[in-house]
Amino acid sequence: MDGKDYIAYFTLEIGLDEAMPTYAGGLGVLAGDTARAAADLEIPMIVVTLLHRQGYFRQRIDPSGTQIEEPVSWPVADLLQEAEPHCAVEIEGRTVRLRAWKYEVKGVNGYRVPVYFLDTALEKNSAPDRSLTDYLYGGDDRYRLCQEIILGIGGVRMLRALGYRDIKRFHMNEGHAALLTLELAYELALQAWELAYEPVRQVVTPELVHLVKPKCVFTTHTPVPAGHDKFPLDLVHRVLTGYHGAFAEAEKEFYPEGVLNMTALALDNSHYINGVAKRHGKVTRQMFAEYKIDFITNGVHAATWASRPIAELFDRRIPGWREDNSSLRYALSIPKREIWEAHRQAKQALIEQVNGISSVDMDPDVFTLGFARRAAVYKRADLLFWDTARLTEISARSGPLQIIYAGKAHPRDQGGKDLIKRIFQIKEALKEKIKIVYLEEYGIGLAKVLTAGVDLWLNTPQPPLEASGTSGMKAALNGVPSFSVLDGWWAEGCIEGVTGWAIGKDDGGWQDHDNRAEDAQSLYNKLEIIIMPMFYNEGERYTEVMRNAIALNGSFFNTERMLNQYITKAYYK
Repeated sequence: MDGKDYIAYFTLEIGLDEAMPTYAGGLGVLAGDTARAAADLEIPMIVVTLLHRQGYFRQRIDPSGTQIEEPVSWPVADLLQEAEPHCAVEIEGRTVRLRAWKYEVKGVNGYRVPVYFLDTALEKNSAPDRSLTDYLYGGDDRYRLCQEIILGIGGVRMLRALGYRDIKRFHMNEGHAALLTLELAYELALQAWELAYEPVRQVVTPELVHLVKPKCVFTTHTPVPAGHDKFPLDLVHRVLTGYHGAFAEAEKEFYPEGVLNMTALALDNSHYINGVAKRHGKVTRQMFAEYKIDFITNGVHAATWASRPIAELFDRRIPGWREDNSSLRYALSIPKREIWEAHRQAKQALIEQVNGISSVDMDPDVFTLGFARRAAVYKRADLLFWDTARLTEISARSGPLQIIYAGKAHPRDQGGKDLIKRIFQIKEALKEKIKIVYLEEYGIGLAKVLTAGVDLWLNTPQPPLEASGTSGMKAALNGVPSFSVLDGWWAEGCIEGVTGWAIGKDDGGWQDHDNRAEDAQSLYNKLEIIIMPMFYNEGERYTEVMRNAIALNGSFFNTERMLNQYITKAYYK
């Protein structure tokens, strides 16, 4: 397998197929879209992740709005192919053996990108060790550290066992894989020991550490402090036992704060660091001022997220759009009636699905708002209901309104769970005036139907906490405008009244207070005065915004453009 400058992409989660619950949300879906774009562009990429046999969780919501988490099992052997070589890592002094399962992502011209899922469920391992890769974001700090040892250290060892020697860059998708920098330094120490022709200690020196940096790329996705993993050194020394003092001389280089900070470890040992939107890059530079941090705005895989009616329209009007996403700018020449008809078909499919799984009788002729993302307090899913009397007045004056919600709260995020319950309470209180539904089990399949079928995509995070946000990009690709706070990607994608609409003022990327009242008034004013009257009374104008969303945003906010930027800025520079 030598002879290629491989890019090894490490990610704790990845969303490739609805039947494979190996992702929790946007981070994993982005990883899947990245692999698809790499296959399309024929980039020699290898993806390394973990095999989550029990997935994240299956979401059930009872009539009161209480989220119930259920385990997920899926047919691993039916969907993946077991790779032959095994490797091992040491955890707490024990040898933990690893195997890999392979999934191939096929590009538009047949090129394949392999994805390797690391798995500890081997008979030679102890029963507790066999479950170390089972749960995505499950367990305590020890369980998480074990998983990150398997991903970072075990991932490098598995690639070597599989024959990948000539790896140009190791790309860490978030800090979860940052321990790969230790393994790369240890490899260099072993090579130095072999070249010495005499028995010496296999010590990682600061000089060797600096040789790791040119090999690594780090993408950080979160401006939320809780999103950066930190482990106390006593736990690290107890669990990470495989190097036997090799890092004694360089420990301060890897643990400068006296803790194992996975973000700091990745930052210190990467030649290229980036945020995932222009504004997020600015916020990240404020958080980590001592580092040179660039930005590459995220994207979505166009061929995956275009609904069937929209894809068929593109096939007729923009041949070759799958191979050249930038050609979607020619959507400006598509007749508006054809865009509206494709959207109507996507909306009809959504309404039929919603009505088939809920008791809410939604109407395809009614203006439909969509809000679907992880249920977390900072995403402010309830901002729309800041003043329910005002919202019902808008629905009465400007035209009927119906709203579709979806999203999971992390099992340990009580604030997120309370948010779901609050929306259920509001849904019940307003049921005679506004139709509202909260759909369970938000994942790839539901996201495809939702982002294509609603009339307006709503996003209301508290700035500057939205790093990027790719759901609005998926909506834009399908001709659905966004109505969003100017955070994440929308600070770049919003051309007011042209591609969608902004909620609130542009603060330049940093706010030190929660401005819900002001944002809610902005939301209500534009909904009542501009957006809904345009939808109901000026269909041509509304469809023009839809067409612009495709041509201006769909043509740019895609993983084809994103990966081309990684190629020129990070991978082969």
